[in-house]
Amino acid sequence: MSDWFRVYDEDEGLRRYFEVDGEDWAVRQVEVREADAVPMTAASLEEVLSLRDHGDLGAMSRYERRYGVLAEGRLDGWREQPHAREISAREFDRLWADARRTLALRT
Repeated sequence: MSDWFRVYDEDEGLRRYFEVDGEDWAVRQVEVREADAVPMTAASLEEVLSLRDHGDLGAMSRYERRYGVLAEGRLDGWREQPHAREISAREFDRLWADARRTLALRT
């Protein structure tokens, strides 16, 4: 079962949006710079695992330059941060689609 939430990272000026599985591991992640609403990350665990299993270091490097790096480890405790809040699957999917469109243009 998936769950969706966002947190605000004041130190980095980023809004971080997560889709997590039942064990609080990131399945998909979007990061948006607060100052100008520019997406910085839109990474997927499924894509990362596929690249790890079937790609090479060059392919993984290109993916990370384009779509960013997926959070590693469990995200339990993140929801207790002061600026955290639950979001809907629909809201996450809209943000995901927008971020992927923008980041797909990166070279």
